[in-house]
Amino acid sequence: MSITVTTWSLEQTAPTDLLPAPAPQGDVRIVRAEVPSPEFSRFLYSAVGGDIHWVDRLSLNYAQWQEHLTRPGVETWVAYDRGTPAGYVELDPQDDGAVEIVYFGLVPAFRGRGLGGHLLSYGTARAWDLAERWPGRTPTKRVWLHTCSLDGEHAMDNYLRRGFKLFHTEVSQERRGETPGPWPGARP
Repeated sequence: MSITVTTWSLEQTAPTDLLPAPAPQGDVRIVRAEVPSPEFSRFLYSAVGGDIHWVDRLSLNYAQWQEHLTRPGVETWVAYDRGTPAGYVELDPQDDGAVEIVYFGLVPAFRGRGLGGHLLSYGTARAWDLAERWPGRTPTKRVWLHTCSLDGEHAMDNYLRRGFKLFHTEVSQERRGETPGPWPGARP
């Protein structure tokens, strides 16, 4: 089946562009996954994106995941709600001082509870100060990301509320099948 997908690219060009969301109530923590773990990263990727057509990394083997995760500056920040992984942000710095928020999202059971704005705020702040944790990296000059019409219904609004500005829009036709869920056959 072919569907029309709109992809929007958004950016911040100064740390002062970030408009943080308030922290949610309760025991919510955001922690950097400092030990590269293909198993954990694949779990996060499929748990968060399984119902919204995240399929581009599902074909990667263990070595490919490991190679990506061990690149200097790549960081995964995980939100936990009372000890349970609720979502994540993956940052990927580029040589020109840009940091891409490659993946961001919540596990379906944690959506709609005010965690997304807080996690995006925290992840964006970590993109802006990434060079402080990676000696020799160029200080961040730009944080950018893309989202599409397949992402959650509140994704674009969350990005705009956090101070991201639209800089590019692209419309394409993509082949889409059934969403894989967090594992084959699973439904949220």
